[in-house]
This record gives sequence, structure tokens and C-alpha cells, in this order.
Amino acid sequence: MGKRIVLWGLAGVIVAGAVAAGTFFWFRGFSPDREEFPIRGIDVSHHQGKIDWRRVAADDVAFAIIKATEGGTHVDTLFATNLREARAAGLAVGAYHFFTFCRPGADQAKNFIAAVPRGEPLLPPVVDIEFGGNCPQRPSPEQLNTELAAFLGPVETAFGKQAIFYLTDEAADAYSATIIARQRWLRSLAIRPRERDWIYWQYHNMGRVDGIEGDVDLNVLKGSRETLAELFAPTPRIAGP
Repeated sequence: MGKRIVLWGLAGVIVAGAVAAGTFFWFRGFSPDREEFPIRGIDVSHHQGKIDWRRVAADDVAFAIIKATEGGTHVDTLFATNLREARAAGLAVGAYHFFTFCRPGADQAKNFIAAVPRGEPLLPPVVDIEFGGNCPQRPSPEQLNTELAAFLGPVETAFGKQAIFYLTDEAADAYSATIIARQRWLRSLAIRPRERDWIYWQYHNMGRVDGIEGDVDLNVLKGSRETLAELFAPTPRIAGP
């Protein structure tokens, strides 16, 4: 009887391991339907290290959203290089800011505007709102909206486009119902988003792309190449008096 229990236990462990391995490899290979979502993109920061952007562009990647700044003073060490080289490789490029809860929104806006060059086409600026790696205090929805408004005013004026909000699950649970209305970039790993109102979908956080060592976030755009071109188009200059 004892041997039989041990054998059943070993069989259970083997089956569980096989299921876990199968789930892992299924997740690794997950990709949304390319006919429905033909435009693929990535988001990167210095964590990806040196990137060969021409190889990235050749691997069916159309756009890249690159970390520019965090809080009131931090600038990603590879932002300028990534932006320049991704643009040269022919990708539609944009910049994102990690919004911290312990600096005024106006200070963070100054940091972003100083770091992100103007005068060339850019995708709409992205505001990354999440709890992981953020300051320990959690602002109320009213407090967050006040600081976001202080950030959005100068940033959207400077770049001529409305920002896009990226919220992780925790942040979305806390703020999604009350946050200032903007287009959304949804994080839903290997599961189609339940919501319909989004512009980017981050479907993978352990993706692989030629030209990048290790894992990278993978995204799709809701729309076509024409949609991407509209997002990336330069804002018209308003002639002075």
C-alpha cells in the first residue's frame, strides 16, 4: 500500500510538471491573431541593454515606446540612444514617463519635456501608472488626478497630442473608474482584454525579438498601419502673428 501511494504521488508530480511545462511553453509562444492585430510593437528601457534596432525592425516590429523619464529628475540612461536608433531603423517611436506618487506632477512634466526632443514625429506621450517600484504612499483618486492634470497640461501642450495612460492591474483597480479620461494602453498577459476601449495591448512580458538579448514586452496596436501613421504624424505648427 505504501509503495502504491508513493507511485501515485510520483505520477502526480510528473503530471503537474508536464502541465506546468506545457503552460509555460504555450505562454512563451502566445501571440494575438495577426489578421486582427497586424501591427506589433515593443516597449523598452535600459533593462534591455544594447539593442540592434535594425534587426528588431526586420522582425515584424513596427513601433517602439521607449522609457524616457521617471519622477522629477531621473532620465533613462539609454533613452536618447534608443530613440535615435529606433527612429533610424524606421520604427514609429514614442516615449513614456513612469509617474511617481512622491513628486509634484509639474516637476515630472519638466523632466519629461526636457528629456524628449521635439521637432520630429513621435507617438503620443505615455504615462505609466503602477504601484510596483513606486513611492509607498498611495494617493487618493482626487490627489492623483490633481497631479496628473499638472503633468498633462504642459506635456500635451509641448507635444501637441493627448497622452495615453498605461495602468497595471493594481493601479487600474484603484483608479480606472475615476482617472482623467485618456486613451488606454492595457496590460493583459496572454488574455484578450475584456475592455474594448484601448489603443495598445501589452500581451506578453517575456517575449523574444531578434536584436534584443533576453525578454521584452510585446504589444499590438488596435488598428492598421494607417492608424499607426495617424498616431505618429507630426502635429501641425501654428504660425505666429
